[in-house]
Amino acid sequence: MAILEVKNIHKSFGKNTVLNGISFSLEEGGVLSVIGSSGSGKTTLLRCITSLETADEGQIIVNGNVVFDSENQHKFTKEEIRQNRLAVGLVFQSFNLFPQYSVIDNVTLAVKLQAKNREDYKENKKQILAEIEEQGMELLRKVGLEEKKDAYPCELSGGQQQRVSIARALAMKPDILFFDEPTSALDPELTGEILKVIKSLAADNMTMVIVTHEMSFARDVSDEIIFMDGGVIVEHGTPEEVIMNPKNERTKAFLSRFQQ
Repeated sequence: MAILEVKNIHKSFGKNTVLNGISFSLEEGGVLSVIGSSGSGKTTLLRCITSLETADEGQIIVNGNVVFDSENQHKFTKEEIRQNRLAVGLVFQSFNLFPQYSVIDNVTLAVKLQAKNREDYKENKKQILAEIEEQGMELLRKVGLEEKKDAYPCELSGGQQQRVSIARALAMKPDILFFDEPTSALDPELTGEILKVIKSLAADNMTMVIVTHEMSFARDVSDEIIFMDGGVIVEHGTPEEVIMNPKNERTKAFLSRFQQ
């Protein structure tokens, strides 16, 4: 069964149509890269799936749960909307770390706040917080930043800050992890460390959707690739099909800029 189903999504801002009938699905453990020129609708698509934007039309299903349905949106309770948002994690271009908190606090803050809703929180507060702290440390080990747990964002390189952002997103244990051009704010020499982390997550069968301009990375890490242009999916297939042997002329023209 597909862990993500996107059905006929439309989104406009005023008279500007940004998404025009987007449909695709993704199997659990799969990695999907979304490529295309700036303004093609890639980021808006991610924002709609992660509930940062509300689509105008269509349906989105995550792990069997309907998280958006334009015909029945009014039926969602606040708690259902909250739970739906917890099912997805989003790593932004610009890190969005809290400058006043240490690395470990940035990773664990949201989980600690969520834990306060547990019925046994008051009785077992010390144990619960200790467990969350250890889970946060395990995530920092995963992204290679265990030794930076007490540092503050201003003391980290851009690549290190982005790795903290990835650990923070993983801390909420999302069903799907979304990346919105995770290397675009980094110097080229720092890009490699982020791509290495994402590749390690792919090896662990983390389901991911990645908007990226790194064509070689998309080719190497993805199970599927979508090329978007003008708010529609122009081409969708394996890396071999889309990047190595594109059929659509618009795809060929786009990729030619990266192959010169």
